[in-house]
Amino acid sequence: MSRVDVQLLFRIAGVGIIVAVMATVLKQAGKDEQGQMVTLVGVLVVLMMVVTLLGRFFNLVKATFGMY
Repeated sequence: MSRVDVQLLFRIAGVGIIVAVMATVLKQAGKDEQGQMVTLVGVLVVLMMVVTLLGRFFNLVKATFGMY
């Protein structure tokens, strides 16, 4: 794994930890709907990170096999 891959994993883990803490705090405060929204936004942020990584992967595959 390259350094970029490890950094991406740490970013995803960081987003997950922050979202989990925020959702728990909001749930304890009785704001379940806002906690669900925070969780949904966290999932979307991580999904965008993964989609970007997949785009780079497919570009690498196309370049490797000469499929422009």
